[in-house]
Amino acid sequence: METTLTIGAVAKRSGVAASALRFYEERGLIRSERNGSAHRRFVRSTLRRIAFIVFAQKVGLTLEEIGAELAKLPDGRTPTKSDWHKLSSGWAHRIDERIGELQRLKEGLADCIGCGCLSMRQCKLVNPADKAASKGAGPRYWLGDKQPK
Repeated sequence: METTLTIGAVAKRSGVAASALRFYEERGLIRSERNGSAHRRFVRSTLRRIAFIVFAQKVGLTLEEIGAELAKLPDGRTPTKSDWHKLSSGWAHRIDERIGELQRLKEGLADCIGCGCLSMRQCKLVNPADKAASKGAGPRYWLGDKQPK
């Protein structure tokens, strides 16, 4: 039988707050068993799942997407390196998109926050007559709309 850990031990080892662990459990991302005192006990392999959750969130996956990915893992055994590789192998494109998004944000820090807001005098140059608003609500150029030349 696999060694179990208390929620406090899992929080300390994973660096994730106990409240977040309870939330992950409510969402079905991790599981615990209850001992005779109804205290949560987690199998050690839960630490790997938590690391995966934290990493996937950093990549930009939603909790729903993370849950769908975790559902692909085998039941009844600790996931292997190969199992984790299969889950994460399709993320390169998503990471590249995120890098591009962050690069656009970095380049625009000194300029406008994406037009459509009309909050800065400079927007009259980048977004004359609020042309971006015709594409929809929000900072259209940050959302991926092309700026007119």
